[in-house]
Amino acid sequence: MPIRVVVPKEREQEERRIALVPELVGRLAKLGVSVAIEKDMGSSAQYSDAQFADVEASVVENSQALYKNADVILKVQPPSEAEIDEMQAGSILISFMSPHRYPERVAKLRDKKITSFAMELVPRISRAQSMDALSSQAAVAGYKAVIMAADLANVFFPMLTTAAGTIRPAKVLVIGAGVAGLQAIATARRLGAVVEAYDVRSATKEQVESLGARFIEMDIKAEGEGGYARELTDEEKAAQQEQLATHIAASNVVITTAAIPGRPSPKIIRQDMVERMKPGSVIIDLASEGGGNTDVTQAGKTIEHHGVVVHGPLNVPSQTPVHASEMYAKNLFNLLGLFIEDKALNLNWDDEVIAGCALTHDGEIMHAPTRELVEGASA
Repeated sequence: MPIRVVVPKEREQEERRIALVPELVGRLAKLGVSVAIEKDMGSSAQYSDAQFADVEASVVENSQALYKNADVILKVQPPSEAEIDEMQAGSILISFMSPHRYPERVAKLRDKKITSFAMELVPRISRAQSMDALSSQAAVAGYKAVIMAADLANVFFPMLTTAAGTIRPAKVLVIGAGVAGLQAIATARRLGAVVEAYDVRSATKEQVESLGARFIEMDIKAEGEGGYARELTDEEKAAQQEQLATHIAASNVVITTAAIPGRPSPKIIRQDMVERMKPGSVIIDLASEGGGNTDVTQAGKTIEHHGVVVHGPLNVPSQTPVHASEMYAKNLFNLLGLFIEDKALNLNWDDEVIAGCALTHDGEIMHAPTRELVEGASA
């Protein structure tokens, strides 16, 4: 019997991404997988049920019937408690899980003996790059942030030479040179802006400069584990802010990307720093879901503070659902490939990728920080 992979329709109202695209159904079949989707699963990303049926995926009327015979469940957003109730013990769930935000859902997965894997926990190692959904979705967010900024800005991005004179290019500052930041730099440069960038990880300087931006150098170094920056001390934060203030005030657009999964976003731009910016300047805060990188960001809202437009978008990758879904689905496909051997499910717990992104298994919470959050330090 083939491995039964199912894909339900996403329940989050604002979520337009999907966990599987038709082009991957045939590749899954070669691994010994049959695919079933919930009716209208792909509609938010402009994929019809007929497109999935054409590649021999089954279309099921509702999630209850879908989950009943599932070996593996693929999702984008964490499942609701109602969805978990419909899942069968022993099934495998692969999704973004946000365990720090939904510890009660993790406990429910544990109690139902569902094996779950969190895409945000995929180790950031070379072998797992093709499975790194945080990076693939951050690339979408970085691109989209610049498009938002160009739309909200009161100036052109490129230099223009016209009969009425020469228009100077916009000055864009990107704070954070991870995947989202680098994509933002590249997109702003393609639009013709003059770009500066800053990151507490000095190792990013070469990457920033290779994209044609100027790297802002400071004495503060904060290389951390897993490709992330470590948290700065209060003294380092103050020094960072003072040195950045001048560059922020001179910018037409500031894009902040400093987000840490599972933790509040660091406050990099104080209220008084926003107030020093020119009227009509724009801040796009990609870290708004974690509270934002500025003191004035309001998650999910566009506000004006002392003449500065501050935009705090949520779930930015969902705004470009076609390509975001393609990339995310390939991340899932590559991870799922590790679970399959000779057309059968085989979870090798000695594999650092499988062990690293496991959240729950056989009635236990596998991820130590989440286990401590849910069960307490003594567990």
